[in-house]
Amino acid sequence: MPGAQVRQFVDAGDLAEKFASVRALTEALVEPLSEADATLQSMEDASPAKWHLAHVTWFWETFLLRDHLDGYRLHDDSWPYIFNSYYEAEGDRIARFSRGMLSRPTLTEILEWRAHVDEAMQPLLGREELRPLVELGFAHEQQHQELLLTDIKHALFQNPLGPAMWEEGSPSSARQDTAWHTHPGGVARIGHQSDGFAFDNEGPAHRVLLEPFALSSRLVTNGEWADFIADGGYEEARLWLSDGWAWLRENDVRAPAYWEEGRHFTHSGWQEREPHAPVTHISYYEADAFATWAGKRLPTEFEWEAIARGQEGEDAAHDPAGGNQLDRAAPPLPRGSDGLFGDCWQFTRSAYLPYPRFEPAEGAVGEYNGKFMSGQFVLKGASCATARGHSRASYRNFFYPHQRWQFTGLRLAKDL
Repeated sequence: MPGAQVRQFVDAGDLAEKFASVRALTEALVEPLSEADATLQSMEDASPAKWHLAHVTWFWETFLLRDHLDGYRLHDDSWPYIFNSYYEAEGDRIARFSRGMLSRPTLTEILEWRAHVDEAMQPLLGREELRPLVELGFAHEQQHQELLLTDIKHALFQNPLGPAMWEEGSPSSARQDTAWHTHPGGVARIGHQSDGFAFDNEGPAHRVLLEPFALSSRLVTNGEWADFIADGGYEEARLWLSDGWAWLRENDVRAPAYWEEGRHFTHSGWQEREPHAPVTHISYYEADAFATWAGKRLPTEFEWEAIARGQEGEDAAHDPAGGNQLDRAAPPLPRGSDGLFGDCWQFTRSAYLPYPRFEPAEGAVGEYNGKFMSGQFVLKGASCATARGHSRASYRNFFYPHQRWQFTGLRLAKDL
């Protein structure tokens, strides 16, 4: 049922339990949607909810069942063409902007396919040699859970009626005092450093040299952003990067996405904005302009990770499974929580580039991250729509500087 609790944060040591949990949450997220809702594609960056359901199932069928289960036959030979995303090694596919034209297969047919694949996957979940690929499948589906939520929010926002996906109200947010996590500088070890799962773009681990800096203990809030607007933040060219100013003027941007006169659009429809809640749905350009206005700056991804790990200037590491993250099928909304993880993905000023000695994985799954290392910026942490347990200190999310339909926010940094 809508809002039902689905156990999502499961130890990946039990692959069968984790598989069932991840797959169940994906389906719980679409339960409030009609067939028409699930078919909407509101822009090229977004995909229909129905397509997300199918694409993650295509991933399991293609890279696990087809390649590793003897005698397995595809559920439908024509579906890879419409549910492949960007894997060139897997052949031709429909154009991305055409996903919203797929009235068939129906939502019911896709759910039946999911059940078929779930059953067929059971023998593979006990094969230890497939663990790395199965864990990649978990992470992939969790990423699409977040995309599903942000994409359907953008689609429902296009409706003048402001429809609610869930009826639950907006949670209240308490004012948080500003403190600073300080770091004395020096050599820090960055990147994935354990035997657990990580994407290929999180490594290899390597050393970086940091200058002394401080990172804010909290995210920038709606109230602070309202002050930025009132002070002419969107009207003063000197605050903006040249590309950002051109983007602002071309698109007539005057506020974060989904804002309107004291309220904002959420998965529960239009809600009054909480001034103490973290601001979200901002672009890199906006985040950088606000930091300049505030007399601060955005952190680098290396600074953020060093604080998250508890290196040098911190007494303890921050819990990647802490904060406001996704546990069940319910409306995600930033509300302000302790620690570095949760509420909003946080922009850094680091370009999304390969680490020293980076090599993409072999085969089609090697297209997952490496080929996108151009023109994008790294975001750290997790959001209210990120499945709890999905992120970690080394996690590197990435978006183009103009994109803001995700739950993106900012945490200020300063030099010491």
